[in-house]
Amino acid sequence: MEISEIQAALQSSDSQERLRGVTALRKCDSAVALPMLLSKVDDREFMVRSFVAMGLRQIQTAEAFAALLKMMQFDRDPNVRAEAANSLSRFGTEAISHLVEAFRRDDNWLVRRSIMAPLYEMQCPDAVFEICAIGLGGEDVPVQEAAIDGFGLLANTQKQEEALQQLLPLVSSDNWGIRLRVARALSKFDNPQARAAVTYLAKDRDHRVAGATLEASL
Repeated sequence: MEISEIQAALQSSDSQERLRGVTALRKCDSAVALPMLLSKVDDREFMVRSFVAMGLRQIQTAEAFAALLKMMQFDRDPNVRAEAANSLSRFGTEAISHLVEAFRRDDNWLVRRSIMAPLYEMQCPDAVFEICAIGLGGEDVPVQEAAIDGFGLLANTQKQEEALQQLLPLVSSDNWGIRLRVARALSKFDNPQARAAVTYLAKDRDHRVAGATLEASL
């Protein structure tokens, strides 16, 4: 699409046309795309705003960062907040404290999972421990399970002892899925308590949990 066509599409009353315009901006120079993307940050359709967040992740400027931060913090739709969080994470260490704060304030499961995934890939054990502790204390089971996985990533870091103390009480959880995740996480720790807990879980009443300890030892 030519720039004039993109501009016309972005002004259309048809959300599909606006979406087409936002998508076309991916092929444009950042200096051209940025102001047009920013003009759609508050579009009435959540899908358009989500694609705006995706587009902004390719533009590593202060303006793009500020727009994504605003979307992550204040957009009314969790899909948009989640997409903004994912895009914000592409800015690296500059985004870490903002992602942690968003995790603390926003208890939507999709937003939280969108923050967990990129932080797990960064070298930021303090931040990972903080969001995992918050997630584990929440009521959403998938987030709790993801938090357990995160604690497992903290083996051999300066947060390993604190992570271990979060994991050990969960060996007696009533939820087999939680126990399974705990078995996998604990297997990553070179620690007598962790090894004893894994041995205990190897005899779990649920064969899936017991099987997870065997898989982890392979």
